Amino acid sequence: QVRLVESGGGLVQAGGSLRLSCTASRRIVSNYAMGWFRQTPGKEREFVAAITPITSIGDRRYWADSVKGRFTVSRNNAKDTLYLQMNSLKPEDSAVYYCAAGDDSGKYYDRAEYPYWGQGTQVTVSS
Repeated sequence: QVRLVESGGGLVQAGGSLRLSCTASRRIVSNYAMGWFRQTPGKEREFVAAITPITSIGDRRYWADSVKGRFTVSRNNAKDTLYLQMNSLKPEDSAVYYCAAGDDSGKYYDRAEYPYWGQGTQVTVSS
């Protein structure tokens, strides 16, 4: 059974940084497409960033336009952990952040392509 657990959320001032972690129950992080999504009350869960599995040609990363240049996605294969480094945080980045795992379908922006999800971690950015 695939289990994903996020951590690292919290309260931070605008302009600050946080690093989220997502630890998998088995060798998921390196062998699946891994994504970060976020959701605020009343809105749909939206794509934030993704990284292709290690088996892909090249190590490709994708970001939503709203976070490009501020957020970085990476992984530690030995620890089976996915990271989201968030810099220059803005109040509009406040949300529950989820990590997700799925097959390498190429549709990294589409949450329907990710069958496995963590429980989420809250990020709150104060102005």
